[in-house]
Amino acid sequence: MHIVVVDPSRVALKVISSVLASRGHIVSCFTDSQHALDFVSTHEEVNGLITSLEVLPISGLELCWSARLLAQAHRSLYIIAMSSMRNSRKLSEALDSGADDFISKPPIPEELHARLRAAERLTFMHNELIKLAETDPLTGLFNRRALFERLQHSIGKQPCLAHVSFIMFDIDHFKSINDRYGHDVGDLALKAAAQESVQDGLIVGRLGGEEFGILCPRMDRMGAYRLADDLRLRMADLQIRAAQVGEIRLTCSFGVSEWKEGESIDALVKRADLALYQAKSAGRNRVVLM
Repeated sequence: MHIVVVDPSRVALKVISSVLASRGHIVSCFTDSQHALDFVSTHEEVNGLITSLEVLPISGLELCWSARLLAQAHRSLYIIAMSSMRNSRKLSEALDSGADDFISKPPIPEELHARLRAAERLTFMHNELIKLAETDPLTGLFNRRALFERLQHSIGKQPCLAHVSFIMFDIDHFKSINDRYGHDVGDLALKAAAQESVQDGLIVGRLGGEEFGILCPRMDRMGAYRLADDLRLRMADLQIRAAQVGEIRLTCSFGVSEWKEGESIDALVKRADLALYQAKSAGRNRVVLM
């Protein structure tokens, strides 16, 4: 686990860090609770937080609450509150503030390790549930709901002058592939197109059937157009090999739109969808910008 530890005492941090590191955990230590919260919010690989309740400038209870809000449903984060004053009131306050567990300070090493083993089991199961809820089972991409949630999140956190573009594409004449070669080959085509579309910095999802969406944060409309055209050429070069059939080829059509300040998600996606429709109507295997 990657664990953030927060305590006002550097000595306590050193001791706890040593205990955790001895079992292979990655540890990031903070005496300032606001700095710790900022670190957790910007480092999504962090999946554990151990915080003393006696921290500043925000209290340990506030830190638990804020970290829990950060995690929400899309991120697994196990939170352990820690205090030298162990009583039922402190315990209930910590749990009500979003902590998953409560330990005495200084923690007993074997007890801490046992609690973290339980945390690892729970975070693993939570991650598996997230994956099931957000992933298209055939392609491994985000499903429609998860993609749109990330689109909403991306637009919501952008400054007014930042760029966000959206690409929608589908496989040309996909029904003919299914009808001629069978659904197994159609599935191979979908998986090949999905794999080809995944690139660093992009968020890709399957919208349904043979239709896909690509969220391009910090990219303007012309950048998204060039990206879509490059992807169009690479799709046409794909060589999909299927047993009993041999090699099949495919092409894709693309619609591109850029978010306008004040525009809704539905309007952004609708423009990309209309652009895709125009690309199909104009002969397919092309990119239209709208």
